[in-house]
Amino acid sequence: MNNVIECIVTRRSVREFTEQAISYDDMMQMMEAALFAPSGMNLQTWHFSGVTNKALIKSLAAAIGREIRRADYDFYQPAALIIPSNIPSNPLGKDDNACAIENIMIAAHALGIGSVWINQLQGISFVPEIRSILSEMQVPTENEVYGIVALGYAKQKNIPAPERKGQYVIL
Repeated sequence: MNNVIECIVTRRSVREFTEQAISYDDMMQMMEAALFAPSGMNLQTWHFSGVTNKALIKSLAAAIGREIRRADYDFYQPAALIIPSNIPSNPLGKDDNACAIENIMIAAHALGIGSVWINQLQGISFVPEIRSILSEMQVPTENEVYGIVALGYAKQKNIPAPERKGQYVIL
């Protein structure tokens, strides 16, 4: 099997991380991979914030938890986050960021780092308490966050593949 395809089909969402930190170089490689994602009309209006500061990560998780009424919300306690954001006036910004998130997650897997897509910020990234923390994370004030990638080294290795559903046809 081709190495890229193997990386895609063996990637799993990781929801239990070790305490091991992620290196600056690995964070940079994952964000570089994000920049090479497709972008509608090649607008590339996105911004990426890499966060390894545990206190900031916990602070954002707690603020989101209060907003969505989940007191125990913690992003699965990752070592790092990558937060793509985009200008709300770009009608393709959400799609562009989804492509970037996929690139980040595949790059993470290629580096031996686990990842999981976090959706809870959709629609609440302009709530004042959350926006204040996002600003500390250098997310531009005008940008919306549609999803986050939580990153860390997986506690469990060789996570089994869930059943794949869907249909396809070749004509």
